[in-house]
Amino acid sequence: MTRPVDERSREELLDRVVRYVLAHGVIDLALRPLARAVGASPRLLLYRFKSKDDLLMHVIARLRERQRDLFSRVRDQESASAVDACRAAWDIMSAPKAEPTFRLFFELYGLALKEPKRFASFITDAIRDWLKYIERPFLETGHSRADARAIATVVLAGYRGFMLDLCATHDRARIDRAVDIWLSTLGALGEPKSLEAARVRSSAS
Repeated sequence: MTRPVDERSREELLDRVVRYVLAHGVIDLALRPLARAVGASPRLLLYRFKSKDDLLMHVIARLRERQRDLFSRVRDQESASAVDACRAAWDIMSAPKAEPTFRLFFELYGLALKEPKRFASFITDAIRDWLKYIERPFLETGHSRADARAIATVVLAGYRGFMLDLCATHDRARIDRAVDIWLSTLGALGEPKSLEAARVRSSAS
């Protein structure tokens, strides 16, 4: 009879695996060197987790939990405007200690584009979770769901473009200035009625 998995032991092992993956990436991830590095055996890893892919999905989920904890600080700032919330989020995600997580994210995104079936849940969550988070302050200021989702798409594309640039070049002064300009354009979007009027004018032309 198979013994039940000790969840606490598995969580502790997962934390060690996460540290290893953040340092080494996933493209050449192999169970034997991973097991040696985390003080386990390949057999134990497969006992705690069903497969290497299952282990990788747990790593992604753990990193997503950590990001949610970080961004909860922004979410709790009820008085912050939508643009202020975007700026606070950028300050968190562009901090040097966050870089390994985003480097891994971009690596996984590349793998997901190459193997969409294998990483289908990663792609869905990487887009859906962020859009849901980003659109919230715009919904609260009265934008329609369609407009809030479109604005969130612009913001998400901006974040990821800036983070990719930052991870590649570390030219923080240039990128921070670009973020300032980008956020000022978001601030100039106007009230929900202004967007609606602009859409009507566009349809009529």
